Parts: sequence; structure tokens; C-alpha cells
Amino acid sequence: MVAASETTLQELLEGAKQYHVPLYQRTYSWTTAQLRRLWDDILKLADDRGEDPNATHFIGSLVLAPSPTNGPAGVAEYLVVDGQQRLTTLTILLCAIRDHRAQHEDPVHRDRLNQQYLINPWRPKQRMKLVPTQADRDSYLACLDSTPQAGGADPVGAAYRFFVAQLAAADDPDDLLDIERIESAVISGLALVSVTAQPGDNVHRIFESLNNTGLKLTQADLLRNYLFMRLPSRGESVYQSLWLPLQKQLSSEEMELLFWLDLVHRDPRVKQSDVYSAQQARLNRLRSEDEIETEVQRFSRLGALLRVILHPNEEQDAGVRRRLERLSAWGTTTVYPLLLHLLDRRQQGTATSEQIASAMLYVESFFVRRLLTGRPTNNLNRILLSVVTEMSTELAIDEAVRAYLSVGRKYYSTDSSVRDAARSMPFYLNGRARHRKLILQWLEESYDSKEPVAPESLTIEHVLPQTPTTEWRQALAADLGPEENFREAHEALVHTLGNLTLTGYNSELSNSSFAVKRIQLAKSGIVLNQEIAAQERWGRPEIHTRADALADRIVSLWPGPSSQATDQSDVPWDVMTKALAELPAGSWTTYGDLAALIGSHPVPVGARIAAHPVPNAHRVLQVEGTVSPGFRWLDPDRTDDPRELLRAEGVEFDQYGRADQAQRIGTEELAQLAGLTPDEMPERLPRPRSDDDLTFAERFVEQLTALQSPAVATATLVVLETWTSMGGTLLYGTGGETSCFLMARGKEHDQGDIWPAAIYPSGKFEVVFQHLSVRPPFDDVTLREELRQRLNQLPGVDIAAAKIALRPGFPLGVLADADAREALLDHLRWFHDQAQTPAPAGLVTA
Repeated sequence: MVAASETTLQELLEGAKQYHVPLYQRTYSWTTAQLRRLWDDILKLADDRGEDPNATHFIGSLVLAPSPTNGPAGVAEYLVVDGQQRLTTLTILLCAIRDHRAQHEDPVHRDRLNQQYLINPWRPKQRMKLVPTQADRDSYLACLDSTPQAGGADPVGAAYRFFVAQLAAADDPDDLLDIERIESAVISGLALVSVTAQPGDNVHRIFESLNNTGLKLTQADLLRNYLFMRLPSRGESVYQSLWLPLQKQLSSEEMELLFWLDLVHRDPRVKQSDVYSAQQARLNRLRSEDEIETEVQRFSRLGALLRVILHPNEEQDAGVRRRLERLSAWGTTTVYPLLLHLLDRRQQGTATSEQIASAMLYVESFFVRRLLTGRPTNNLNRILLSVVTEMSTELAIDEAVRAYLSVGRKYYSTDSSVRDAARSMPFYLNGRARHRKLILQWLEESYDSKEPVAPESLTIEHVLPQTPTTEWRQALAADLGPEENFREAHEALVHTLGNLTLTGYNSELSNSSFAVKRIQLAKSGIVLNQEIAAQERWGRPEIHTRADALADRIVSLWPGPSSQATDQSDVPWDVMTKALAELPAGSWTTYGDLAALIGSHPVPVGARIAAHPVPNAHRVLQVEGTVSPGFRWLDPDRTDDPRELLRAEGVEFDQYGRADQAQRIGTEELAQLAGLTPDEMPERLPRPRSDDDLTFAERFVEQLTALQSPAVATATLVVLETWTSMGGTLLYGTGGETSCFLMARGKEHDQGDIWPAAIYPSGKFEVVFQHLSVRPPFDDVTLREELRQRLNQLPGVDIAAAKIALRPGFPLGVLADADAREALLDHLRWFHDQAQTPAPAGLVTA
């Protein structure tokens, strides 16, 4: 016998209660993608409750059982049978809200939220309202008690850092109640079904029955059945004349997409998971078969337009076809509602092909300019889904789209912003790899080259290399002033647009001298490379000159916002704030690293941190790892030594007061933390085996032997051969630099694929902690930590604990030492054995 009821987080946590996560439960393992979905739902709910204070959002069930060791009278103790990941996430979020409001509003919020929802203040032995598994407990306690260790590199710490960063981004200084509305949405707006077993019930059987799923009808199937239930006398003729042709044009998934797009035209907040219920609610208002048949006719007409969006080659107008092809290549499906609206307007005769092509160009330009100026994509979906409902109806359709994108905090970058960003922003670290390559490819196409190069054979090349040789160091040093640091100057230039081009792979490029590179670039047949090849040297002046020329071309190809555009800061300080909020305890960064991230300079970065509240300001040090002499806490009453706080967080200092460089988070890792470089990096992911694998294997060996010394290349190949002899396999990337992935399991395995590392011919052995965090059994942070500690036993390897959520690495040169190589192989053998361990039967994953 079980009792089930709908409840809220407030009802669950208020009062003297304690929820125990049993030891057999999986450790906390929510990923950024899951956290992001929850956060987006909460923001939407907070907005909805502004119009309807009673609005709720259902987030799932919670299965509880009375604890067999129930505590003293007055404290109700429960085992969390199902839903512990959800409940843990929500209490971590409450910790973040508590800390944000206590710091930025009133300290009283700390005790209020603690006593109401997080602790049992008068029960020391049952103090924690939620008791996680033993493996998660220390990290959870750090968040609960706001200690310096809060926000570590483990999944609990990562969730806390995620919410801290999102709250900082959501806190509008002009809106004093925004965080209060978010708290209210979390506490009383999120709805759960609480299922409580009675003593003696088989809680595992309950869990199995709740999760027993079979083959389900799609939402498109459900809507079809509903529509034809409403057509009792005309169903057969309507099906043959309208529905069947539509069904032949679109797949089941595309049909569901069509029904969602139709809803978004009216309400951009509708989620795809709610398509059937929302369409049914709308159609319930129709009374006659005539009205239902008219709706099916409308779906049929819109379906034909969606078909063109999905297959641009079927569009008849060349200008519209080109724009559809470009947007299809970009791959952002949230632009579909606008595209469907534009094509519908043309079909209805209220817009011309020229106007809708112009509107699509503004959207393309919006994408390109935002990426060039380093704007994250996290609010892009909301912007795009609202275009149709919020743009002006008085302007021509193309100018209405432009005007909508130009106002508010949408960051449609102006010409001056584009020109500044081309010189300073780390273009190579912004957005997705395919988008960066597309922009360079479209720039190349704009020259109307007579010798077109197949795009699939091209890759992005750094002219000034990412790992500079002595010769390159000497060349760049000639451009530096007496107070400039080489590393910071290199970081500020290497990933900018002016230093990047497109090439097919050539083993004479990569770290080669400019004298060698310019010869090969001149032979490439790519117009972008000819201006580079014409230079006598390659340093800061040349990179800036090329950036200026490319910026002029970008401005002419992709139109900017309208004159209505509001002034927006050219420096993305919000990106810096996000990166600092996500900076793990036990790590540090520099003013120069942050400056390179946002396209600024160390001096204004330091001035910004000194004058504005930013998270973790004490973790920003000088390049040598020392606290800046000018560092001051913003709180005038605070006098503690930032170095002591860093020590408490886990940062190690040498006898001269310099922080350990292994714990430094550089520009590339800051971009990962800030969300500029998404987790998914297609050019680095393994691909399925095909007949071309031998070709890629040969390319890998060719590149490895060209770029590494004979000793390092031979040692690397020995590692790969030994890996295959112990049962592993090798897959190769398809990018210009052919990476090699050490596969311990393939995709066909019941637990999915897994690999410990990727090897890059340019010299990096990359340990993929970030990807391991969602692949069993290494989704258990204790196994990832053991892998880190094992690798740190190798001479020359020192991976900081704070980097366990990233993709750190070490030089391939480590493998040239025979003892180090044998030790690495022992560790890889251990990894392979762990990866082959069967999943525990009946493991609870909720």
C-alpha cells in the first residue's frame, strides 16, 4: 500500500524531516545539460508566475520509504528510493540561492533558508535535511556550510558552481525582486508527486513499476488519432487527400516538429514535450468537422513549407535557397519558427522572395556577429523563438526582423564591435567548431575564387602556432614592450581571427617556422592564405592588419543592426563573471588569461575586478602566481589574506608565495567554464569505423612522425600497439589534425562507448575527464580521481584536482621515458579492466 500526493519542495523540506540517500544508490551524477534544462524551466516558471502566481511546473516523482532506523520523535526520517538526483539538485540550488541573496541582498537570508529548508537547527544529530551517499557527503556539506571547499571539481561542486553562475547572470541590478521570484518558483512552483511506501512495502517493486515503460506512441501519432476521432464522417477522405501526402513528405519526428512550430507562432514558451497536450487544448475549442478539416488543411500547407526548410535544394528562388542553405548548415533549429513564418508570408502574398531572403540574411548576420564578439549561446533560443510574436507588424518583414534583433540585450554586434573583436577576441575558442569553420569558409567563398576547395578537406590553421617554438618566441618577442609578458601576449593573439586561416593538412605546417608556412600557404589555392603568404614576417602588427581587413569584409558581407540598436558594452564582462563563478575551488587564473578570454587587456580587467563585485575575485592572480599588490576586498571591513583563503581551498604555494602553475586555469579552460566552447566538440569525437579508417590511421602516423621527434613518435606508437594488444581499439578523428582515441568500449556495448584519452600528433595526451563524467563506471567521481592520481605518478605529469571536470593533458614527450611509458600502460590496463566491469544489477539511476 502506498500513498501518493502532489507536493512542492516547500512542503517536502519544511518541518523536522530528514531524507537519507541509501548506500546502494548511484552517487550524484547530473551533468551540465540536465542542470541547464532544469534552470531554463525555472526561469520560464518564474516569468509565468508573474502573470499567474499559481502557475506550477511538474518535474517528476519522489519515492520515499520510512527509514528502518527512524530517529527520535519529532524528526521524520525517510529513505529516498527514487528521485535522489532531483532532490539533491534542488537542495544544492537552494544553497546557491541562499549564498547569493545573503551576499548581495541581506545576510538574514542565510539563516532563513537554512532553518526553513536545509537543516534541522534544533536536532544536532539529524542536522542535515538531506543526507547524500557517503561519497558525496563532504562535497555536499561544503555547499551546505558555505566553506571554502564549496564548488569543487566533483559533480556536486560543479552543480553548485553552475547555479552560482546562473544566479549571477540572472541578477539584474535594476530589478530588486528577480532572485526572489526565482526562489519562489523553486520553493512553491516546482511540483512533484511524492509516493510514500508503508512499512513492509517492497520499495524496489514500486520503483520497478514506476519505471516500467513500453513502446509509446509519438506525440504526432496521438495528435493524428485525436484529429481523426473528431472527423467521424469525413475521416477517410481527409486522410487520403491531406494527411497521407503530408505523412509522405515528413517523417514522424518532422511531423512532431511541425506541430510544435505551429504552437510557437502563438506562444514561444511552449516546449516540444508538450506538443500533444497544447494542440489538443487549442483544438478542443473547435466544434465542427469543417473547423477540424480546415486545421488539417493548414497543417498540410505548413508541412509543405517545412519540407522546403529541411530540404533547401527544393526551393525555387535562388536567393531564398542560398539563405536557407546557409541557415541549414549553421544547424540552429530554433530559427525554424521564423523561417516557417517567412515562407508562409510569401505564400500568402504579404512578402516577396527578396524580402524574406533579406530577413534570413539578417538572422545569419546576427549569428555570425554574435560569435565573432564572443557572446555565449545560452539565451539564443529564447530570442529566436520570440521573433514571430514580438516583432513589429508595421514594418516590412525584413526590417521588422532586423529591428527586433537590434533592441534589448540580444547583442546584435555593431560594426565597431566587430572590428574591435576581430583584433582581440579568441575567435577559435568561441562557439562550435563547425560555426567557426563556416565563417572562414563563407569568407573564402566571398572572394569568388576560381579554384574552389572542397570544404570537407579543410581545417582551421593557427599561423602563429598554439605551441610556439624557440624561433616563433624570438619573432614575437620583437613586438613586445619592456613590461609585456610573452605568455600573455601569445594568449592575446594566437586564437584571434587575424591569426587563423583554412588549410588542407600539410605536415610542413603546424609548428613550422613562418618561412616554411608561407610557401605552403601560397600553394594552397585558398585566397585567404595569399595575403598571409605575401608577408615577410608574422607577428602582432601583421595579425592586427589582417584582422582589420577581415573585419572590413565581414561588415560588408553581413549587415549590422538598425539605428535603433541600444548601446551595449563592447567588453563581455558577463562572460568573465560566468567564468569566474565556475572557477573551481583549488584553482586560480590570471588577469591576462581573463583578458584573452574576453578580448581585453590585463589592466582594465584588474580595474573591473577592483571596482565591481565578481565571484571568486581572490582566485585571480598575477602571471607568476602571486597576489597583486593592488588587490583589495570590496568589503572595506574584510582584512583576511587572500593567499590564506586560497590555501584553505586547496591551492599550493611555494616558498616565494607563488601559486602552483599546475592549478592554473588558462584561457582555453576558462572558455569551457564560461560556456563559450560547448562540451560537444565534433572534430574531436571518435567516429564509427568505416573503410576509410586505414587512411586516417596513416594520416595520424604521418602527422605524428612529422611533428614529433623519432623517440617520441616511436614511444607513442608503442603505447597504441600495447593498447590494442590488451583488448582496446583505436578510432581516429576526421579533422585536419587527425586525433587518435583509445577506445575501451564501442558504441555497441550495453553501457555505451568510453575512452580514457585522445592523442594529438601536435604533442598532447588529452585525458577526457569531461566526457568520462557521463560514462559508467567513470561517472563515479572516485574512479576519475583515482585515474588522476595514477597519472600524476608519471614524471612530468601534474594534473590539478580542480581540472577533473575538464580536458587536461600532458606532453607526449613524457612517453619517451621507458619507465614512464610502462607505468602509463599499467594505468591504461587498469582503466580498460574497469571499463569492462559489468554494471551492478538493479542499479538505481534516478
